[in-house]
Amino acid sequence: MAVSNVDLYVLENRRKNAMISPEKMYTLAPHEKQHYAENGYVLVKAVFSKDEAAYFRREVHDIAQRLIGNQADDVVNQGWSSGAKVTNLPRELLHCHNVQFHSSAFARLLVDTRLTDRAADIIGDNIQLHHTKMFIKPPEKGAPFPMHQDAPYFPHEKHSMIAAIIHFDDAPLNKGCVRVVPGSHRAGVRDHLSDGGHHLPPDEFPVEDSTPCPAEAGDVLFFSYLTIHGSGLNTSQEARTTLLVQMRDPEDLPVVETHVSRGQGHMLRGVDPLANSGASVSSPVRLKAVTDKI
Repeated sequence: MAVSNVDLYVLENRRKNAMISPEKMYTLAPHEKQHYAENGYVLVKAVFSKDEAAYFRREVHDIAQRLIGNQADDVVNQGWSSGAKVTNLPRELLHCHNVQFHSSAFARLLVDTRLTDRAADIIGDNIQLHHTKMFIKPPEKGAPFPMHQDAPYFPHEKHSMIAAIIHFDDAPLNKGCVRVVPGSHRAGVRDHLSDGGHHLPPDEFPVEDSTPCPAEAGDVLFFSYLTIHGSGLNTSQEARTTLLVQMRDPEDLPVVETHVSRGQGHMLRGVDPLANSGASVSSPVRLKAVTDKI
């Protein structure tokens, strides 16, 4: 059914003046849903405005400077040591988990309906946080990541886990944008090498042969944790700044107790039908699910 200009005007005014409500305000377009189903990823354009992206970018870089100023551990490193299999050039990465505990801007971002309503088209109405992580790939030496799946890091029973990479500045090819293997999510979890971070053999899955996903500030890349992905070296003169948000269906239980992080289990949308939205596998139902498998 066609949507009239009046309907669009009313909807836009609802969005501008919306109170907290269970009403779904945003959705993936039909072609975006189809692309995700077929390929295991979709790049959604202009989810956030350029001004918002610039604000979040400043927040990320400010967090990094506060962490460095307070001599926090492991904020700056070379990324995965397996990155040496991708390039022999110098590598550097600034990163931090649980950004919502460092800046309230990200606590608000995580429950923004422009993000969570679209994620609901992939996961379902109920969305639970697994973890967040900010990345800054510095100019000229921003660390690459070999091709891999996220599933080996935190396997779940139903494989509902998805990643949303929110871009706070432009990420063209020369800034080491994310790259994917379309359709790879359909083959399930693959055997990974474990030296220097779980990754696939670089000779079988070279980064340069994968499909690049160049993005602009404000774009969000959604992909399944079964989708093979990685990224190249940032050889540009500017940093690449992103936020990774890992989300799942709250009824999708972890297979092993691993990668437990602060804030895990926080509901981003909907409800937890298991009434166990605490710290992931430490809650009674989730802990039992793990121990039953041992």
